[in-house]
Amino acid sequence: MSSSSTSRQYYYSAGKRKTAIARVKLFEQGSGDMKVNGKDAKEFMTSVAKENALAPLVMTDNAKVFDVEVIVIGGGKSSQSDAIRHGISRALVLYNPELRSQLKKEGFLRRDARIKERKKPGLKRARRAPQWAKR
Repeated sequence: MSSSSTSRQYYYSAGKRKTAIARVKLFEQGSGDMKVNGKDAKEFMTSVAKENALAPLVMTDNAKVFDVEVIVIGGGKSSQSDAIRHGISRALVLYNPELRSQLKKEGFLRRDARIKERKKPGLKRARRAPQWAKR
């Protein structure tokens, strides 16, 4: 992070989905730029994933108000974009608590807690049993 980005006021929040964790900073008086892990968002993710991640900003008409800086670890690309969306939503609520009902209605504030179930002993996967033969 550059020294200019740390001197500006920002709203910080963390978003999660599966095993992906996104740490999001929303900088006020921005131009709508988004950096993910130090790279431009166009380099890091597909246009559909970027659209998904920025959905809370677009829905609340704040897309050109904030610059977004994200550090994301774990998960796949889809899970990471959902984690970013969750983090942006939570940071927006810190910025303006009146946006909570609008974001909650869309389901952006709910943490999707579904994770892979652990493998059990004697089974091939979490629930898949070995093939059974009568003879």
